[in-house]
Amino acid sequence: MTHHETQELSPQEKRPLDTGSAENVSTSPQFSPQVDIWENEKGLTVVADMPGVAAEGLNIDLNDNVLTIHGHLTPASDGRKVLTQEYEEGDYYRQFKLADDIDKDAIAATIKDGVLTVSLPKQAPAQPRKITVVSA
Repeated sequence: MTHHETQELSPQEKRPLDTGSAENVSTSPQFSPQVDIWENEKGLTVVADMPGVAAEGLNIDLNDNVLTIHGHLTPASDGRKVLTQEYEEGDYYRQFKLADDIDKDAIAATIKDGVLTVSLPKQAPAQPRKITVVSA
């Protein structure tokens, strides 16, 4: 999946993104984070693994029913020298097309210990109401 594509909310494996696009100005690799998605009567919950990403490096946008998650990893600069590295570090990028029944104004997100949780509540169903008729 390139970062130009969106996908429906469904689990997807973690894999590198195509970094050859003209829009990618980052020099670090970008990855599609692994996600778990749950649904209940109140809405959807998306949980994404984004190790090393802090709240300051996280951007979540909603535009035309497309939820975009971009996490910028700030490498540790504590003077340590890497001897062996089995995990490649990079930024995270993922997009999802939201259903029309999601309450776009009530979306909330938290990140803790590299795990992003995005709550996507469903809109309350229209309640029956009595329409008052006035004479003209």
